Amino acid sequence: MSIRRRDRQQADDWPTYLAARAQQVKEPRLSRFFAQTTLDPEMPIGEAPLVAMDFETTGLDASRHDIVSVGVVPFTLSRIRPADGNYWVLSPRRALSDESVAFHHITHSEVESAPDFTTIIDDLLTMLSGRLAVVHYRRLERAFLDAAMRERLGEGLLFPMVDTMSLEAQIHRQSWWARLRRWAGRPVASIRLHESRQRYHLPAYTGHHALVDALATAELLQAQIQYHYRWDTPIGALWR
Repeated sequence: MSIRRRDRQQADDWPTYLAARAQQVKEPRLSRFFAQTTLDPEMPIGEAPLVAMDFETTGLDASRHDIVSVGVVPFTLSRIRPADGNYWVLSPRRALSDESVAFHHITHSEVESAPDFTTIIDDLLTMLSGRLAVVHYRRLERAFLDAAMRERLGEGLLFPMVDTMSLEAQIHRQSWWARLRRWAGRPVASIRLHESRQRYHLPAYTGHHALVDALATAELLQAQIQYHYRWDTPIGALWR
């Protein structure tokens, strides 16, 4: 199933999809992951074990570019645990361009001595297993993770994610008020991570560092739930 097709499925199909994948995949690590990712769509977001995830990449096309760093931070709505997070710099399989270095500040010398994505698969799956992933722009993280797994293991990895960018879009671009502002010629609200955080008076962090952006995404979700949702909102209403 393609990423775009999976992304269009109804949210309550995720449990069925994950259970089926647990039986279908041949790679034991992926089978265990799918079997352990059994979150109930009716679980309140305030009770859910969460993990914020961010990638820095060599470009925006998962078919031509690679992941060069990964940051993951476990959290709940009441507590973020950065000390329990992980950060990896990785060696891309394709050339690292000067443009990507200028963007994420990971240098040629850093990636020359860095390991391949293969070496972090076990640790990354452990961090993700049993938790609901939270990202800012799921189509990038979803596409790159799926591509990286297919290249190394021969099988893809798709699972539900809460996308803080998508939540901001629903509030600030798709609401009747946002549409009225566009009709009146007012500028469209930015839903980038930094500008989204500014709306909730969250502190400014240096961007384009995977671990920092994962932390920033966790804080943003906490603020979004506080301002626009409820702790008893079911996760099935938020994941995509």
